[in-house]
Amino acid sequence: MSEAVGTKMNSEQAMALENKHGAHNYHPLPVVLDRGEGVFMWDLEGKKYYDFLSAYSAVNQGHCHPRIVNAMSAQAGKLCLTSRAFYNSALGPYEKYVTEYFGFDKVLPMNSGAEAVETALKICRKWAYEKQGMKAEDTVILVADQNFHGRTTTIISFSTDPDSRDNFGPYTPGFVVVPYDDLNALETALKTYNVAGFLVEPIQGEAGVKTPDANYIPQAAALCRKHGALFIADEIQTGIARTGSLLAVCGNCNCERHCERQETYTRPDILILGKALSGGCYPVSAVLADDDIMMVIKPGEHGSTFGGNPIAGEVAIAALDVVKDEKLAQNARHLGNIFRAEMQKLIQETDLIQLVRGKGLLNAIVINDTPDSSTAWDICIALKDNGLLAKPTHGNIIRFAPPLVMTEEQLMECVSIIRETILSFRK
Repeated sequence: MSEAVGTKMNSEQAMALENKHGAHNYHPLPVVLDRGEGVFMWDLEGKKYYDFLSAYSAVNQGHCHPRIVNAMSAQAGKLCLTSRAFYNSALGPYEKYVTEYFGFDKVLPMNSGAEAVETALKICRKWAYEKQGMKAEDTVILVADQNFHGRTTTIISFSTDPDSRDNFGPYTPGFVVVPYDDLNALETALKTYNVAGFLVEPIQGEAGVKTPDANYIPQAAALCRKHGALFIADEIQTGIARTGSLLAVCGNCNCERHCERQETYTRPDILILGKALSGGCYPVSAVLADDDIMMVIKPGEHGSTFGGNPIAGEVAIAALDVVKDEKLAQNARHLGNIFRAEMQKLIQETDLIQLVRGKGLLNAIVINDTPDSSTAWDICIALKDNGLLAKPTHGNIIRFAPPLVMTEEQLMECVSIIRETILSFRK
């Protein structure tokens, strides 16, 4: 038996074990987490932390939510996997539930976010060729600069992040990058190229919670409709109540479920979901579209051994029930307003923070230092020492995204931790 198996490790030993035997494709904060509940996590030594990352918004419903865990356990003890070679008793009810929840005719179930993005790209291209008569050799899909849609070869082919892209080529052709939050550039590209679709994050999470102008998403969708291109919303990180509405494309709608309030809701042609679709308990992702788009996929043309498995179906239903029943979108909206107001107060106390931006409980502060400095990392280390876990992105930006089950009292305690930590760096 391996020395590590069945023995009690401390954090230093656990980190050394990962460093020795695991690929070095991440740069984690030096903390080894052992268990979680709600908004809290504990390390191997038993120290308690507030989680302010939520596994990149996968844990919107809080860690180990009992309703989700119970649904997963019950199905795991009954039937785990059949592949799609056969029907299973959990998939149909899940497909009915999720399509009605988000207001689409069909869902194509997958596992990871990157798989769902790849699926949406394939659907978009097939629709363009078979329904619009476009030719593969001169058809493009538009994407935004500073995007993050995953790590597959096709997806990093249109990334503008050198760490994601460099030395992984040759790259997949057929994509054109346009500036984010620039409607003129988008319209120019729609006029210039034969465009099958526009893939975009309503808020760019990995880029540092870049929040566009309020008119950008609805007008971008309108431009796509005008020029016969599909509007594809990647809501893997922003969706499922994170930004204060069911979806970020809902604008300022205070909805928990699908609605038809067109004055606030920009309806995508293709919607991509993942992360919180399972509450962080199991890999579940989904692509939703109406029949005229989705039905271009025929048997044998796309699939996944685990996509649509019984555990995923039961977990996703439970996860979405929690969002609805516990009014997590409303809570995210309310607490997000409080959090940004408190960060604005902090900006008045120190010049170390340049600005705060975000929506709902997806927020970030920009540190007044260069992206290649260690300041944001050092602040996150200090936050860890003070009992709050967050992570820098793009060098000088710190993303703050706690589980949506957080209470106002807990939020204010976290604001105090952030404030005291930031002010301790004041020169």
